[in-house]
Amino acid sequence: MSAKAIREQTGKELLGRFVSHGIVSKFAVVTENTKWDALTVEHPWLLTEKLVVKPDQLIKRRGKLGLIKVNATLGEVKTWLSTRLGANVTVGKATGKLNNFIIEPFVPHTADEEFYVAIFAHRHGDTILFHHEGGVDIGDVDAKAVKYDVPVFGSISVDDIKTKLVHLAPANKQDNLANFIASLFEVYTNLYFTYLEINPLVVTKDKIFILDLAAKLDATADFLCKAKWGEIDFPPPFGREAMPEEAYIADLDAKSGASLKLTILNRKGRIWTMVAGGGASVIYSDTICDLGGAEELANYGEYSGAPSEQQTYEYAKTLLNLMTSEDKHPKGKVLLIGGGIANFTNVAATFKGIVRALHQFAGKLREHNVSIFVRRAGPNYQEGLRIMREEGSRLGVPIHVFGPETHMTAIVGMALGTRSVPAEPEKMETTANFLLDASGKGLKVPNGRQQEDSLPEAAKPAAADVQPAAASAAEPSGGGQAEAGYRPIFTNKSKALIWGMQSRAVQSMLDFDYCCRRSEPSVSAMVYPFSGDHKQKFYWGHKEILIPLYKNLEDGIRKHPEADIMISFASLRSAYDSTMDVLKFPQIRTIAIIAEGIPEAKTRELIKTADEKGVTIIGPATVGGVKPGCFKIGNTGGMLDNILSSKLYRPGSVAYVSRSGGMSNELNNIIARTTDGIYEGVAIGGDRYPGSTFIQHMLRYQDDPEVKMLVLLGEVGGTEEYDICAAIQSGRINKPLVAWCIGTCATMFASEVQFGHAGACANGERETSAAKNAALKAIGAHVPDNFDVLGEKIREVFDRLVESGVVVPQAEVPPPTVPMDYSWARELGIIRKPASFMTSICDERGHELLYAGMPITEIFEQDMGIGGVLSLLWFQRRLPPYAAKFIEQCLMVTADHGPAVSGAHNCIVTARAGKDLVSSLCSGLLTIGDRFGGALDAAAKQFSDAYDKGLIPMEFVNEMRKQGKLIMGIGHRVKSINNPDMRVKILRDYAHSTFPATPLLDYATKVEKITTSKKPNLILNVDGFIGVAMVDMLRNCGCFSLEEANEYVEIGALNGLFVLGRSMGFIGHYLDQCRLKQGLYRHPWDDISYIMPENMTGYNPM
Repeated sequence: MSAKAIREQTGKELLGRFVSHGIVSKFAVVTENTKWDALTVEHPWLLTEKLVVKPDQLIKRRGKLGLIKVNATLGEVKTWLSTRLGANVTVGKATGKLNNFIIEPFVPHTADEEFYVAIFAHRHGDTILFHHEGGVDIGDVDAKAVKYDVPVFGSISVDDIKTKLVHLAPANKQDNLANFIASLFEVYTNLYFTYLEINPLVVTKDKIFILDLAAKLDATADFLCKAKWGEIDFPPPFGREAMPEEAYIADLDAKSGASLKLTILNRKGRIWTMVAGGGASVIYSDTICDLGGAEELANYGEYSGAPSEQQTYEYAKTLLNLMTSEDKHPKGKVLLIGGGIANFTNVAATFKGIVRALHQFAGKLREHNVSIFVRRAGPNYQEGLRIMREEGSRLGVPIHVFGPETHMTAIVGMALGTRSVPAEPEKMETTANFLLDASGKGLKVPNGRQQEDSLPEAAKPAAADVQPAAASAAEPSGGGQAEAGYRPIFTNKSKALIWGMQSRAVQSMLDFDYCCRRSEPSVSAMVYPFSGDHKQKFYWGHKEILIPLYKNLEDGIRKHPEADIMISFASLRSAYDSTMDVLKFPQIRTIAIIAEGIPEAKTRELIKTADEKGVTIIGPATVGGVKPGCFKIGNTGGMLDNILSSKLYRPGSVAYVSRSGGMSNELNNIIARTTDGIYEGVAIGGDRYPGSTFIQHMLRYQDDPEVKMLVLLGEVGGTEEYDICAAIQSGRINKPLVAWCIGTCATMFASEVQFGHAGACANGERETSAAKNAALKAIGAHVPDNFDVLGEKIREVFDRLVESGVVVPQAEVPPPTVPMDYSWARELGIIRKPASFMTSICDERGHELLYAGMPITEIFEQDMGIGGVLSLLWFQRRLPPYAAKFIEQCLMVTADHGPAVSGAHNCIVTARAGKDLVSSLCSGLLTIGDRFGGALDAAAKQFSDAYDKGLIPMEFVNEMRKQGKLIMGIGHRVKSINNPDMRVKILRDYAHSTFPATPLLDYATKVEKITTSKKPNLILNVDGFIGVAMVDMLRNCGCFSLEEANEYVEIGALNGLFVLGRSMGFIGHYLDQCRLKQGLYRHPWDDISYIMPENMTGYNPM
């Protein structure tokens, strides 16, 4: 939702800070947690002034409800609050708890000092209402108030306000009022208010007081106004308390590019919904209420916009916890996992998140006797439905699963017992484009389309007619001439520029083009300001093609004069600026804006500019539109399997307009299954002010002779549907119209519910779905009883058109086969190939990084440290805490041994040569070997081989002497038996105190006694100690077999400890040299012995 109501205290605080024409604004807030002593210290005027107190919880007409106490002392306020603060009251149909009050100074005034001011936004600008007699008894404001319209991009002067708005006010107050309203309107505009009402506004001799205020802010303008707004609290409607689960989902939504909404209506309810899509979520609620389930409906919500598996899991987990935390229901509970046909959301990925949550709550689901009904389709839906069916058999919970072959809301009737549950769902004839029967036989053909073999000879198309399936959609033909001035916005020659790096959407458009037998791709180029000019590779059928990408919009438009459509995937933050840039070029005649969440004021400016330039805008907040056989916008229509099953590769006879993008795809499916298919369909977008309206597109369809029938899917909120009623009444529209407005459930809820679309909120009876449906039906439109039978109504009207000859059956011509992308074929489990790499230690593909199967969050929660992480990544298992700590100690003692050793020396020389950190580190690491630091593996092998052979220490020493080999890990240049290495002492003490057994270390210690008896510096050095101690740890910690322990020694795991530890020291030396700004190193001559031959002789063959 964009326009959100704010508390009175919030509105007054904003006006107090920003209205330049001074107003008196003092208030204090009281909640159940308020400490009166602290409150009076913060607001000492509470002790000295008469007061007004009232609840601040979006309650209308508080005075008439007896919820205001005026002219009271603080003691009287406390007494009055004692019976109301925390109490439940009923306001209309809503019952809620009074928990937030505002206290203000009482303002003595007379009736002639009260005024009424309101400002509200609409499509074409803002309207200011003023009445010179304000107060609770103002009555019908619309009839009484003076109105002043400020158009988009318009302004208002103080003089205009005086002469046209406040002229009926007392003359001595007009200047003060005019200056105040001018400043108020400026703040209203700059702070992105959408509604602001002050009643009464009290103007005394020299002061202005705002006594009562109601306001709404455009929440989508947060990124523009955050610094001015501060932290804004958007309270829920009265009667519906803000619940922690709702706040949690709202937080997920704020952090996600997807849309996640949850409103809890009745925690004890029996019917729970988890619906994908803003439009679909409303329709499911409508159907539940239509079938008598309104009182049992527990929640409203949606998940859409391609949420990740983890986001869907969090959403589902929250919902299931709510569902199973209350008492059991005697009839059991129902969970509807529904949705339309997705355009781009990977159904399988979202279902995997839901399945994880179902698995987690399996026991509680069985305990509460929960039945689950699933209906979904879209990209990879086959895999998603398979996953869901299998989960049902594992959980022991009844799960009924259906795809696009089943009407979207049919599962509601099944769940509520008004419709039988089919034993086996109807099979779709096509499930993926590569499975399509190229002959066209076996395809289900609705009335109005016939297989070529069944047509009379005279009706069969000639060979030349079969080639371009889109020919009839390119321009009017056969059905008469179009109205003068008619211009289709899409043809089979249309070309588009794509704003944004949206390779998947572009490929989807190209596959559609190829499927429609277009001669050329519909995408001319891409524009992306964050990349240099280059070409992007795409597929055109079986071939690879290159599409240019430009950094500058002007370059793209100038180099592609054939492109007259811009499809903008710009973010909500950049969509306004980028679209205004596009509107500077007359070449572009149609703009599709995909982004959701553009501030309403900015959208109105786009609409105004586009109208002035004669440009059609589709969106914002839309998936776009499609003209079968000609052109589609971005991801509209979903994957190719849906395009084929919905017959979008060739034109039909039915044109529709919808607000919802997801429901436009559902309409494609419904219309394809009940008529000869779609001629054109547009989703104008769910925002309050769509760039183009229902009537604009309906008039286009009326003027196109190829369109024989119209379908409208409207919704609660706004009045655009009445424009269609007027057009039908005047005769401007005379083609058959099937219409339905969703959101009929809104009037059945006790408190206001904001649906998924920003514009889906009725601001009066006329904007309700029921009123609109009644008006459409009264004017002659075909209006079904509910959405559940919409398809039947469409079939009924279309069949009459066929019977009367308005629609003539055409041959069904199958499309060419389009190859499936490898990634999607693999996703569907259709193909396999051997992997180029194998890994068993880390997996970054899912919602959370895994180390050897352990989630990274658990690693931090259990404080495993570097030793624990290393045990997972190196040894593929979690070692005991003492072992992990020993590994960390080894890293600590091997971290550095001064600048004189060869590795550090090399690193320092390289750093002083001006090389980078990585080069310097590598220079030091390359010195590690048997002579420096690499003795861990060798020592471990020598000592363990001797020990395993049963050689006593003396035999081992003698054997090595006979072979002329050094004992690795024995000896030190500086340390000796008399000057022990403290690093070894620390590690030795720890190993003896924590290891279960140290047989190899004990063996090495006996060897050390023999070697040091000959020379005191032949001690067991740190390399040797770590080598033998690690063997003891691997062999005796209980995590490895003897073979596994030996394998880790053989493959060099122990040397890895020295490499990892010493890397820390090398990096330290590099940083130290850079910090000290040391120059290029040159070794001094006096430290080099130059030994040259005493004489050089020439070549002597003798």
